[in-house]
Amino acid sequence: MGLVTWSVGVLFLSTLLLCSADVHHYEFFVRESKFKKMCNTSTLLVVNNSYPGPEIRVHRGDTVFVNVHNRGKYGFTIHWHGVKQPRNPWFDGPEFITQCPIRPRTNFTYKIILSEEIGTLWWHAHSDWTRGSVHGAIVILPAENETYPFPTPDGEQTIILESWYNGNFKKIIDKALAAGTPPPQPDAYAINGHLGDTYGCPTDTIFRMEVDYEKTYLLRIINAAMNEQQFFTIMNHTLTVVAVDASYVRRFKSDYLLISPGQTMDVLVSANRNAGQYYMATRPSSDSDVPPVDFITTGIFQYTNFVGGSNASLITLPAMNNTDAMLNFISRIRNTNVTQNPPINVPADTDINRRVFITLAVNDLPCKNSKCVVSDGFAASLNNVSFVYPHIDVLQAYYRNIRGVFAENFPFLPPEFYDFTGNLTGVVSAVEVGTRAICVNYGDAVEIVLQSTQMGAGGSHPIHLHGYSFYWVGAGFGNFNGETDPSTYNLVDPPLMNTIDVPGTGWVAIRFFANNPGVWYMHCHFERHTSWGMSTVLIVRNGSTIETSIRPRPSTMPRCHRT
Repeated sequence: MGLVTWSVGVLFLSTLLLCSADVHHYEFFVRESKFKKMCNTSTLLVVNNSYPGPEIRVHRGDTVFVNVHNRGKYGFTIHWHGVKQPRNPWFDGPEFITQCPIRPRTNFTYKIILSEEIGTLWWHAHSDWTRGSVHGAIVILPAENETYPFPTPDGEQTIILESWYNGNFKKIIDKALAAGTPPPQPDAYAINGHLGDTYGCPTDTIFRMEVDYEKTYLLRIINAAMNEQQFFTIMNHTLTVVAVDASYVRRFKSDYLLISPGQTMDVLVSANRNAGQYYMATRPSSDSDVPPVDFITTGIFQYTNFVGGSNASLITLPAMNNTDAMLNFISRIRNTNVTQNPPINVPADTDINRRVFITLAVNDLPCKNSKCVVSDGFAASLNNVSFVYPHIDVLQAYYRNIRGVFAENFPFLPPEFYDFTGNLTGVVSAVEVGTRAICVNYGDAVEIVLQSTQMGAGGSHPIHLHGYSFYWVGAGFGNFNGETDPSTYNLVDPPLMNTIDVPGTGWVAIRFFANNPGVWYMHCHFERHTSWGMSTVLIVRNGSTIETSIRPRPSTMPRCHRT
């Protein structure tokens, strides 16, 4: 019954959107360009010579074609993060999951089908660490017949939080993987490509947002950092959260935000203080035993025509390891029953027919590369399986029934149970490598419990699922208890998200209906963990009709090297 209600609601919403849907075309030229920051010059792969890259600006329900021209030295792909791409996994973008790389001196056109997404999403490369410099915003405005579920803002600003390295992102991770060592920490963090005034280089620039007194602005905030959750604030101003991951939420006010890599947040801020310049600032948040480097990066929130220094020289942000601040913020995120959102339709306990319990861990594996400088290199796993990319994409193998590329036997339970978040003395958890997929049927009601472990340095994990928004129904600390913890679930107004942060000493539970057939990547959005294998693939089999089946394979898909 739940799936039928959801389908009717989405069909009604889709019908409204189709009445005014438009088609947009973009050209992305991806090539290496030089950037000078921290008094160093780095060569980065970027789109249209811009860091961050160009903004895609559309209305809800539109279709977008992006022609990507590879003028670089190696292959890559681009992913449209948070776009569900109904029945259209061919253009989702993750390398060797739904396509093979776009080779140098070739081009490939993506078709991006928007449905009920609203607010802010983003696009980024999905090959190695290339997303560190190849990324940009997707702004999804209300459809022609829609309004915001809040007073229309007087203006808006996209804010992208980034990790800056004095070097090429691909070369950094390639060197670390070959040596079996962890990649280095970033040299700085950035706001819209600017490093601010805290790193000591006189030629570094600072991002400025100009505002008019008594006007209200919509901030579209994206965490594009490689491995760091981020706190964000504007000094002496209150932030009102209105949307998360392109879905409206119940509005709430806060002095700061906590946003994980991959997540997006739409936030209202009123310029209602004394005219002046106020710092905006960001710093990492972490509950790991090996935290990121604790840099504060600044921008300026500047009232029009004001000349002078900053009104707030002291920047107040929660400490990096302030888990209370982390929990206080995320616990306030709730769905909102506004007409601009799809009707809330959480799979009920009686609906669930596919339950998956997944442990997340950082592990060791023998380093067999000739460039290894250690005997054991780093690996990461889901249920003790460290993912290996195949030589052709999983989607092509699934669609064409090519054997030997992946296995449909990802374990629905961890191979062993222990005190996941406690003392691991004496626990030796064997890890295997492989390309193993979670397979469900079209229409299944799915519950996935994600359990952090203290393997490695512990710490939280932002898990992203392609092709879906899911309901975040539960969270807790310690080891998940299947008998008692489900009684604490929020099945009334859980937020609809595409990236969820799993606390380092706890678990989260998500639910969704498997109504989008295809091959969809699920992975940690800490890039070092994905590079080490903390990922898997969700395969949703076709339904019984054309409308519930994957669209035909486009003839223009990039060729794989071995096909």
